[in-house]
Amino acid sequence: MTESKIDSSEDPEAALASVVALRRLADQLEQQAVAEALKRGWSWSQIAMALGVSKQAAHKRLSGLVETPKK
Repeated sequence: MTESKIDSSEDPEAALASVVALRRLADQLEQQAVAEALKRGWSWSQIAMALGVSKQAAHKRLSGLVETPKK
């Protein structure tokens, strides 16, 4: 992934509001993707690997936010 430089010097308030909106969107996308992965039988280890975090970190951060399918 390449990094882009964005000039936020003209309106820092608008730039920071954009950051907040993007974080919320990214969180929603992550939750939906994790829910779908669990629905398809993925383990927390697989999800963690795909997210680039430890199994414990993924489970701690996301397990309460997504519905875990009953087996």
